[in-house]
Amino acid sequence: MLLQDKVAVVYGAGGAIGSAVAQAFAGEGATVYLTGHDQAGVDVVAKEIVAAGHHAEAAQVDALDERAVDDHLEHVVATSGRVDISFNAIGIPDADILGLPLTEVDVAQFALPLAAYTTSYFLTARLAARRMVAAGSGVIMTVSALHSRIGIPLVGGFGPAQAAKEALTRALSAELAPHGIRVVGLRPQAIPTTRTIRQAWEPRAAASGTTWEQWQDLLASRTHPRRLMRIEEVANVAAFLASDRASGMTGTTVNLTMGSLDD
Repeated sequence: MLLQDKVAVVYGAGGAIGSAVAQAFAGEGATVYLTGHDQAGVDVVAKEIVAAGHHAEAAQVDALDERAVDDHLEHVVATSGRVDISFNAIGIPDADILGLPLTEVDVAQFALPLAAYTTSYFLTARLAARRMVAAGSGVIMTVSALHSRIGIPLVGGFGPAQAAKEALTRALSAELAPHGIRVVGLRPQAIPTTRTIRQAWEPRAAASGTTWEQWQDLLASRTHPRRLMRIEEVANVAAFLASDRASGMTGTTVNLTMGSLDD
């Protein structure tokens, strides 16, 4: 197993990507601590993992609350002895940030994703790193989106927020790699089971009458295999990146756009 005896904390574990990654980590042998803003959501995922014969514990943690994150990590270390992997997959309601042209977006609405995504990633990474530095090893991870590298209309501050997360990944790695800590990200595109792709479609549907099927077909046509990525494909790459087999990878965001974005 890739992650046998590793201890992982997943933030945003009640969401589509966070839950899939948590299940992949557990399936590869990790003890997984699932956190989310909604206790009921992470409880469901934890029960599924335990029912499959793996180890998981769920907790309600606001990943924008420094004290809450720190207290939870203290619990993880007290219970399992260390934290090996920190994966940030938090999200915020897309209806608050998508659908309007930039000329109609007010400053607070534009700044919301920038503040939420970058602050949460910074807090969870910094607090995990403090424990990892003492151990001399660890992996800090997050997930961004195609919007970080390509101009896409009607997404407000979401694209700049994803670009900022990728920049933070590089900066964290530059400082932490000498301490044995890797920092990596994943950049998937248009996973049908995630909330963001549907929220991106809705304003376009209202404006042009594009159906959900037409929207998926359009996005798929931009990939090399002419299909959209499956959530388990993202989770499997995350498990590999978190493992010692990816020891040469740090300070980078892995392109999972299936050819939609050329590196």
